[in-house]
Amino acid sequence: MTAPEEERRVQEAVRRHVRNSAFAEAEKVISALLSDPGVQEARAQVEAAETQLGMELRVHLQPFQDRYDQAVRDGDAAVLTGICPGKHGGWGRICVLDDGHEVSMEAPHWGRNSEGQPIAWVGSAPDDW
Repeated sequence: MTAPEEERRVQEAVRRHVRNSAFAEAEKVISALLSDPGVQEARAQVEAAETQLGMELRVHLQPFQDRYDQAVRDGDAAVLTGICPGKHGGWGRICVLDDGHEVSMEAPHWGRNSEGQPIAWVGSAPDDW
C-alpha cells in the first residue's frame, strides 16, 4: 500500500470514528430527553389529541382509508402514487389522503396508527414523535 493510500485509509477510519462517536452521543442525549417525565407527559397529551382528532374526522375521511386499503389489496399503483408521499410509515402512520393535502394547516394528515386506530396529525414525519 502506498503512503497516499495509507493516509486516505487512516483519514476515512478517523471520519468513521468521529461520525460514530457523534451518533452515539446524540443517542444518549435523545434518550435522556425522551425519558424526562415532562416530555413523556407532553407526548401522551399529543398522542391523545391526535387520536381524538382522528376519531372526529373519521366519518369524513374513512373513504380515503377504504380507497387506500382497496388499492393495497389490488396493487393499484396509480392510486397509491397519488396518496400523500410523506414518510410517516416509520412512525407507525400512513397518511391515506391525496398528495398535496398538507399544504394547508387546516388539513392534517389522516390515517391509522400502528394499533389500527384512526389518527390525525399535523407536521412532517421528522417533527412527529
